[in-house]
Amino acid sequence: MPKIITAIFSFLLLHSFSLMAEDKVGANTKPANMSKPVKVFILMGQSNMLGFGKISGGKDGCLDYAVKNEGLYPFLQDAKGRWITRQDVRNVFTMGSGGPQSRGGVKKNEFMTINKGKIGPEIGIGHYMGNLYGEPVLILKSCIGNRSLGWDLLPPGSPSYVFEDKDKKSKQMKTYVYAGYGQSPDRWEKGTQAKAINWKAGVQYDGDIARAKNVLNNLDKYYPGAKSYEVAGFFWWQGDKDRYNTGHAIKYEQNLVNLFKALRKDFNSPKAKMVVATLGQTKKETAKGNEKLILDAMFALEKNPTFKGDVKTVYTHPLSMGGASNSHYGGNAKTYMNVGLAMGKAMEELLK
Repeated sequence: MPKIITAIFSFLLLHSFSLMAEDKVGANTKPANMSKPVKVFILMGQSNMLGFGKISGGKDGCLDYAVKNEGLYPFLQDAKGRWITRQDVRNVFTMGSGGPQSRGGVKKNEFMTINKGKIGPEIGIGHYMGNLYGEPVLILKSCIGNRSLGWDLLPPGSPSYVFEDKDKKSKQMKTYVYAGYGQSPDRWEKGTQAKAINWKAGVQYDGDIARAKNVLNNLDKYYPGAKSYEVAGFFWWQGDKDRYNTGHAIKYEQNLVNLFKALRKDFNSPKAKMVVATLGQTKKETAKGNEKLILDAMFALEKNPTFKGDVKTVYTHPLSMGGASNSHYGGNAKTYMNVGLAMGKAMEELLK
């Protein structure tokens, strides 16, 4: 019986999202009013923010099948079954491993559409934000996979701290110093000398921010005709790597606080909003260990009095079509569409 109920709930949920998006998003193919500043939304995280949703394949879990055979997300295609292109939303994706000087750069620079490759939550987000504004919208994604908030993406303002954990080799409990922003390595035993490695806390944060700023500093190249911009919000979908490290998981809440503060400062956007999405496999009722620490941290952020009315957390377990964050949810495009639409809706509510 529970499986039947779950299946019915999933079906109703998917179609409610599709109908909601059809009414709220539509299939706008008209250019934006380019006399106004571009509304910029910055997407960050790790591999699932990158996106692994399958587009083609003609079977369950692929986007083409969801639209054609399940009647979902009708705003993505025109009456002839062709993927539409929004002329009011620009989709830019930049990626690199490490700091500002590392290799990498822009991987996608186009108006919002579906073509080759895979999708992430940017499609749902982009359609929602495009429908919200008459101004041009830029969805700017800057991230790479396999990165933790507690180490690679550690934001400025995050100090070192002491935590007792099990030694990987001896399996004995030891007291470690965990790196603060700019320090190396990720941890060292208390009372010993830290031996730096070729990586430091926050180096990926620095790189992701620098690559996003490079796009904004060359705005006309990435949004033809644009004259100015305003960073209106941030979207964050991450947490998978931190769940393997208790020393990082216990600090996830404070690191999120520091992240939001740092993003606002780095992009000179003190009024920008933030939407955080939870890991799809983590269920409120059964979460435990590090996954519970991370889930609780994400919900605590939206309750933080410092950010009252500025943050929303999207609970993605009901939106996920199975699998887990470490397996990219089986590449199911519906998961990425559902999460993107929910994140877009949450941002819309913050901006109203």
